[in-house]
Amino acid sequence: MSKAFEDAAFMHGEDARPLRILAEYLEPKQRLRDNRIERAITFWGSARIQAGDDRVGDGRDYYGMASDLGKRLAEWTMHTHDSGQRYHVLTGGGPGIMEAAHAGAAEVNARLNVGFNISLPFEQRANPYIPDDQVFEFHYFFTRKFWFLNLSAALVIFPGGFGTLDELFELLTLTQTGKTHARPIVLFGESYWREVINLEALARQALIATKDLELVRHVDCVDRAFDILTHSLQ
Repeated sequence: MSKAFEDAAFMHGEDARPLRILAEYLEPKQRLRDNRIERAITFWGSARIQAGDDRVGDGRDYYGMASDLGKRLAEWTMHTHDSGQRYHVLTGGGPGIMEAAHAGAAEVNARLNVGFNISLPFEQRANPYIPDDQVFEFHYFFTRKFWFLNLSAALVIFPGGFGTLDELFELLTLTQTGKTHARPIVLFGESYWREVINLEALARQALIATKDLELVRHVDCVDRAFDILTHSLQ
């Protein structure tokens, strides 16, 4: 006979799902505390965008710009904040835009990098710029998104697909309804975002309030994103 928590078949079965969900709350909580990770600037964006890749079709090097912004934010927080108050660069931990932001920050201090990886059948792997003890592996999307919002003092969202849109719309919904506090939300790549999401149309049809349009800021360059983020944060 084995103890219930040592029974692999039980722990991975249907009845133990609440325990697995609780583990994805408690284990990150402990490890974040132990590593003194208390706040972050989060980058979301496609895992498919690589260096020099014009996948979006607007001629912009989003990988390079994400890397530049990650580096500048890392330099800013290293020079501005004491060690326990620094902003970490937080992403989904994988390739593409996530890797770019971490590559830039790693040029300054790799210990600023935190990755919330998710187990997927394709695409997702932890990128090499995050210290091993600051990579978190999630099974459930909703626990992962909980921790994103728990840590994020601001977010910058680059072009992305279903996953990026899912994260963005949950963030907007929770902010609109007061379930999470307002914070800077920067949409990087104005032509992409205005093509993919017509927020103004929702406002015109009274499906969102006009003031909801103020939840996001559109930018096209690293300088503008950096200014918005750093002027909004202590």
